[in-house]
Amino acid sequence: MRFDVILYSDLSADDMVRYGRLAEECGLGGVWIANNFDTRDAFVNFVPLAMQTKRLRMGPIAVSPFELHPIKMAHSLLTLNEIAKGRAQIVIGGGGGTAENIGNKPRRMVRAVRECVEIIDVAITGEPCGYKGQIYEAGWIDTRWATQPPPMIYVGANGPQMLRSAARYADGIMVSDFGPERVRRVHETIDPLLVERGCDPATYPLNNFWAWHVQADQKEALREARIYLAVRGTIYPDYIGDILEEDDAAIVTSNLRAFLAAYQARSPVIEGVPEEILAKIVDQGVSASTIDNIGREVERMRAFRDAGLTEIALCIYSNPEQAIRLIGEHLVDKI
Repeated sequence: MRFDVILYSDLSADDMVRYGRLAEECGLGGVWIANNFDTRDAFVNFVPLAMQTKRLRMGPIAVSPFELHPIKMAHSLLTLNEIAKGRAQIVIGGGGGTAENIGNKPRRMVRAVRECVEIIDVAITGEPCGYKGQIYEAGWIDTRWATQPPPMIYVGANGPQMLRSAARYADGIMVSDFGPERVRRVHETIDPLLVERGCDPATYPLNNFWAWHVQADQKEALREARIYLAVRGTIYPDYIGDILEEDDAAIVTSNLRAFLAAYQARSPVIEGVPEEILAKIVDQGVSASTIDNIGREVERMRAFRDAGLTEIALCIYSNPEQAIRLIGEHLVDKI
């Protein structure tokens, strides 16, 4: 299984070089940056790293056609790919905070994402032509300047409609906050379509955005994990039933604003939610162990592999150097 890291999105280009080079040295497959609306440009900030590494893949996660027209997305991606000599990657998603922040309400997301990928695929061919879809169009696409091997295009897909659509055309799929059992259900959805397309489900790139809060101190690991629960899919109605019984899940759903308040305050205190419920969510919905108990996370990664993940992107927050070294030492080439 390939191991990537997702670096926190407010890092400077210098920090990205430092941590990215370390990730390459430790054998990781790629580095991602969350494409948030209030941080540095996710394409431009990768340029120094692209110029100072040789093997590492890199790119933003996730970019929506409702925030950036697909032809401009193609130009940015292919430019980074030229600088990285064919190592760029991207996750294309349907919604996201940036689109909401600029007042663009996503519509027909499954169709929009497909047309976005189709436009990028046209640009990758380098053959000058136009494109006219139901939502997007480009009068003229000419990227004969792009001569490197093509970038890797993932679709961010959690729901069944997007999963089925992406399985028909995407280079890879990235889900987010999925436990092993949910990963197995993804394969039940996509495998027949992959086979029909001529892809081997066992090797098809299926990645999972997963939070990594492994620290030397247990209290710090739990504190960090709880702060970021608001941005985990785990606590929301479509997911929480994987972890909690109905009554406990209802408590979480009725207190979602408390999770958001804790995130905004960078506080582990989540009002209105009992400690035992929070403990279950952290235990099953993220990786929050101590370093001396990292074997627990090794077993979790094996469970992901056995469920059918071929890649996993571990989102790291504090102590990125420590996290990258731990992942390289305990996970890379061992699972």
